Amino acid sequence: MSGGVEPETPPGSSSRSGGSTPVGGKPPRHQLTSIRHCASSARIAAASAEFGLDSGTLSLISPSADIRPGFLPVFRSGSFADIGPKSYMEDEHVCVDNLVEHLGLRGPGIPAPGAFYGVFDGHGGTDAACFVRKNILKFITEDCHFPNSIEKAIRNAFVKADHAIADSQSLDRNSGTTALTVLISGRTLLVANAGDCRAVLGKRGRAVELSRDHKPSCTVERLRIENLGGTVFDGYLNGLLAVARAIGDWHMKGSKGSACPLTPEPEFREVRLTEEDEFLIIGCDGLWDVMSSQFAVSMVRKELMEHNDPQRCSRELVQEALRRDCCDNLTVVVVCFSADPPPQIEVPRFRVRRSISMEGLHTLKGALDSNV
Repeated sequence: MSGGVEPETPPGSSSRSGGSTPVGGKPPRHQLTSIRHCASSARIAAASAEFGLDSGTLSLISPSADIRPGFLPVFRSGSFADIGPKSYMEDEHVCVDNLVEHLGLRGPGIPAPGAFYGVFDGHGGTDAACFVRKNILKFITEDCHFPNSIEKAIRNAFVKADHAIADSQSLDRNSGTTALTVLISGRTLLVANAGDCRAVLGKRGRAVELSRDHKPSCTVERLRIENLGGTVFDGYLNGLLAVARAIGDWHMKGSKGSACPLTPEPEFREVRLTEEDEFLIIGCDGLWDVMSSQFAVSMVRKELMEHNDPQRCSRELVQEALRRDCCDNLTVVVVCFSADPPPQIEVPRFRVRRSISMEGLHTLKGALDSNV
């Protein structure tokens, strides 16, 4: 194997596992419309007037007066995974709440406080997802650009993992995996995504999507695929794969380094955390196929206010997805940025002509500001 990296033995199936061979790609699923959020005070005010709402209600969703300049997040996480109705469990994930302690590194530029999280949704077998989960953080920290240029280091790590699978004599080079990683250094959170896993930030109860689902039917991905000589048929890349970016899947790629419609290179999103940012949800597409980002954030915030346990929140999200007839493996990670539960949002009493729930207000705001 390239670089002397040994593959990890794939974990056995759970008690519900069968013995059938997993099939590359995923069946078409009903795609829920996602809502992306941004600020637009004028449009919010106009909508508030139309619905008979006081615009002050919406402004209280993201208060800014309590943000301290010296704020530093405290990382604590919980995860939960379930095989769902499938025969094999092909998801993997990783949670590192203390990156310095985990790496045993200290020095200029080393993230402190720092954390690392990832979800890897395999297909066509477990080899690719297991390999990436075991090695991706090492590939990042051993890259020559780490820690001075973390984005370059992560991009190189995704490509290195892809090439290592191609070169391996012990891994199934035709297996593949999507990959979403989150590396946090101080207040800087960097999401890298290749595939259709998703990262969603909970910002005072409002859902802020930090990644884009790389479906072949997505306009941006379809144009990229077609410009590189590929096709999208019935939502599948070249009629075979339901994602537009993935690590592995060498039966669909040419020689290493050549331009290919199926790319392992991730897209990035960087944000600077404030006290408004309460938690992060990262999950495979099995969750998001049956649940909106805003519903997940509203559910997690409510649960955290009750018991303040991210592990229980992850389990509740998975169980809710199963109740909604999810047809895939499920993996969810919830990362909190404070030791305290989310505060109660105080809404002053005022006269309104119509009433609407807090979740409805968030959804209204997102719909008004959505570019979709």
